[in-house]
Amino acid sequence: MTNSVCVFCGSAPGVHEEHMKVASELGALLAERGLQVVYGGARVGLMGAVADGALARGGRVVGVMPRGLERYEVAHRGLTELIWTEDLHERKRCMAERSDAFVVLPGGYGTLEEMLEIISWKQMRMIDKPIVLLDTQGFYQPFVALVAEMTRQGFAHARADTLFTVTSRLEDVLRALGVATPPPPAGDEVQS
Repeated sequence: MTNSVCVFCGSAPGVHEEHMKVASELGALLAERGLQVVYGGARVGLMGAVADGALARGGRVVGVMPRGLERYEVAHRGLTELIWTEDLHERKRCMAERSDAFVVLPGGYGTLEEMLEIISWKQMRMIDKPIVLLDTQGFYQPFVALVAEMTRQGFAHARADTLFTVTSRLEDVLRALGVATPPPPAGDEVQS
């Protein structure tokens, strides 16, 4: 059962406004479904948009930040909980332990490193948790092509792409996480 979702994403906003919009909408959607958000702890970029989107809907948001990154990522001081770690390794371990599933938004080297580590953990059966890549603006299409090429050249198993789900639609994120979509409000039923 999914109660807590880790979101990996960039501490920069990116060049497309849609990245920030989708990050905020994802945070709001997770909060509306009663899911706790666990993320990197920054108040800037996509990280801040996810946190603020969830907080605006009354969601519980846990930030996990290494002490050495505070001056670069600017810790979000309005979170439900802010956990300080000694380094990036401890940060990732803490985030994974506190989460039942993972959603990966666009980001830089750190986001890609987090994504690849969690996919590797799943491949090695260290975890069995859903992983969803939210493909805003086609951001993860080059990665999908790389996985296909690794498979073609014999460096990944033929079913390597089943370790994660790629979607560009927020509605599909909930399904991939195993979160039931609520029924329509009363009065919206289809009459026959």
